[in-house]
Amino acid sequence: MKPFDAPQAALGDIGTDTMAALLAAVTDIAIILDGEGTIRDLAYGSDELSSEVGGDWIGQRWADTVSTESRPRIQELLEQASTDLAAATWQQVSHISRAGVELPVRYLVVRLDARHLMAVGRNLQGIASLQQRLVDAQQSLERDYWRLRQLETRYRLLFRSASDAILIMDPDTGKVVEANPAASLLLAADSRRLVGRPFPEGFDEDGTRAIQSLIAGIRAAGRANDVRARLRAGTEFQVSGAPVRQESASLILLRLSPIETDGERRPAPEPRSRLARMVEKAPDGIVLTGQDGRILSANSAFLDLAQINSEDQARGESLDRWLGRPGVDLNVLIANLRQHGAVRLFATQIRSELGASSEVEISAVSIHNGDQPSFGFIIRNVDRRVSADGGGERALPSSIEHLTELVGRVPLKEVVRESTDMIERLCIEAALELTGDNRASAAELLGLSRQSLYVKLRRYGLSEPGQEGE
Repeated sequence: MKPFDAPQAALGDIGTDTMAALLAAVTDIAIILDGEGTIRDLAYGSDELSSEVGGDWIGQRWADTVSTESRPRIQELLEQASTDLAAATWQQVSHISRAGVELPVRYLVVRLDARHLMAVGRNLQGIASLQQRLVDAQQSLERDYWRLRQLETRYRLLFRSASDAILIMDPDTGKVVEANPAASLLLAADSRRLVGRPFPEGFDEDGTRAIQSLIAGIRAAGRANDVRARLRAGTEFQVSGAPVRQESASLILLRLSPIETDGERRPAPEPRSRLARMVEKAPDGIVLTGQDGRILSANSAFLDLAQINSEDQARGESLDRWLGRPGVDLNVLIANLRQHGAVRLFATQIRSELGASSEVEISAVSIHNGDQPSFGFIIRNVDRRVSADGGGERALPSSIEHLTELVGRVPLKEVVRESTDMIERLCIEAALELTGDNRASAAELLGLSRQSLYVKLRRYGLSEPGQEGE
């Protein structure tokens, strides 16, 4: 800090009132202290700060107006004021506002005369708020970054593990941007050689025209019918495509599936064969339906949930036949699948052919295959999880989220009753905490008789034997 070189010549004989007004105008808070650190007078630079800080400090020790952690800094400021003015430094301390939050202020203390000190402070509340907002923004960016990284990882795994040949091409240049390992295997080329090369390449004349027509249709209308194309080497493919947006660029995703010839069924590649066996033996029910919700295929776990003997009994039937709310659950699932493409953890019930009911969670995905979309459902039995949480009786909901999970599982009047119980219990716990566990004071605070409070304490398990008489 650099003081004035000639304050007497520059300022002259400035009156006390003028100096006080000047200090109040240029500082957020100015405090006059005696040699013991007791506040003798103070001024605020704004009414807002005066209302936030609270009570009258005059006559109090300055150290008593700050938080416990800030008191050593107050002592350090007072000690520095007894030395040369040039040695004084700014220190940040925290006052406690009327709202109960810390209010940061940065102080400098100077000696006025042999008996008085002055502390001038700058309110750092705005800076602290900006710093907190910056931290919150950084954390939000970190969360978004990791979410994008996880999405990219899942995309890469799915892209590389797909058994169909998948190519992503740039329609403006006609070149392949990305190709999965299956494309390299089926097109008999190194994936590094596929990327950057024009497509279609290696197909016969009719196949080339068909693929070019498919790409033109996707560019013009956003969709096109599947086409067939044959490599000059003889392998015939069914080719489907869809537009893909990446930032401001438009790309096209092409899927090439080998077509079985001569009436002979081509053996499935080993990864696909393993996937089919895994689906069949999965402990969760897996169902494939058409766009109308009628079952095309179902695994053994779903047959066990529905208590039916064979897949033929389920094939062609609507999945709605076994869902807990006929005409509601399946319509909600299909509507969300058509709008968003996926549904996660949809809570409902499965009603079996023999009348049994099981609590389940359903995750579903929309599968596009040309003009005939289908839906895949994964149905997980959560009876054991629900009973573990609930025990013999339905437990009191612990949160609003728990209450919303009950919607559709229990009648509305029961949901309302349980929400009332939850609020009543929370109010009783808050009253006991405010009164230091004094039952009589808590009953008065809640507007209840002591006997009514004891009944509710026993009801919610908040009392211990022998406490009712206290």
